[in-house]
Amino acid sequence: MKAAVLHGKEDVRVETVAERPLMPGEVRIQIGAALTCGTDLKVYKRGYHAKMIVPPAVFGHELAGAIAEVAPDISEWRAGERVVVANSAPCGSCLYCEQGQENLCEHLLFLNGAYAESIVVPARLVQKNLLRLKTATSFKDAALTEPLACVVQGVEDSKLKAGQHVLVIGSGPIGLMFVALAKHLGCQVSVAGRGEQRLALAKRLGAETVIEVPHEGDIVPVVQAKLPSNPDVVIEAVGKPETWEASVKLVQKGGTVNFFGGCPSGTSVSLDTTLIHYSNLTLLASFHHTPRTIRRALEFIESGVVTAKDFVDGECALSELPTLFKSMAAGNRAVKTLIKVEA
Repeated sequence: MKAAVLHGKEDVRVETVAERPLMPGEVRIQIGAALTCGTDLKVYKRGYHAKMIVPPAVFGHELAGAIAEVAPDISEWRAGERVVVANSAPCGSCLYCEQGQENLCEHLLFLNGAYAESIVVPARLVQKNLLRLKTATSFKDAALTEPLACVVQGVEDSKLKAGQHVLVIGSGPIGLMFVALAKHLGCQVSVAGRGEQRLALAKRLGAETVIEVPHEGDIVPVVQAKLPSNPDVVIEAVGKPETWEASVKLVQKGGTVNFFGGCPSGTSVSLDTTLIHYSNLTLLASFHHTPRTIRRALEFIESGVVTAKDFVDGECALSELPTLFKSMAAGNRAVKTLIKVEA
């Protein structure tokens, strides 16, 4: 089969890869839709991810499709069933799994290989994070499940509720998903980000105020000049130390900041301890997803709260994937691109 293989820093190649036989408990999915992701871009730029992928390895992790083959010992799944699968599954037995924090599992098993004609799903993922799709759910919609599950985790950690003013910093796919869910929950939503098309999409998704922030300099006065007051909750969906620091300055007294965007390894931030203490701020950071938030995300998708028509704004043949990632690394402003794995 044809598959994208990551060989190292900014080195991804489309190659012919042998389909391996199924082991007990596994299924093979014929991929119907695969989507690009900011995490994949980070991995491409870095050349690896210590926990998720070590090259050379098949690449990509947002996918949906139809089961093409099941291992002989499987009875609960059949060839032809339309499914979505997450990119990881927890062990279920470590300390964190036992206390309901499966996103922090000591032994998370990751799945890569979405940019390909098919993928083998390990037994643990089949058991914990393989989900059937409704007949009307498109593969392209369903492939949004994994990133949306991470956002669901962030929404729940932040305890968003109707009537709150939520500021989302960042207008990438994750920030825009936060807009959609916060609006659905009845929040007043503002967005600070960059890119005319992305900010226009934020408006369509329900943001009442959109703020174009500068590429250089302090964003705090720019944002405060556009808002009547500091928000109840700030979601940092960029992943830069300077926006982490800005988030704390922008939230109101008694408010909550979610440092959702992961900063580059080795970076640090400087926070005003007096401000944090005397303003009684809640600071937290959400990471990854759990089997429950995977299922909740698919519910949001299948009820139409989040759809591909809003988040997928381009298509690319699998054969052109290396060129696409070069353009993404150079600043391509697409939200998400559908990889046509059959092409």
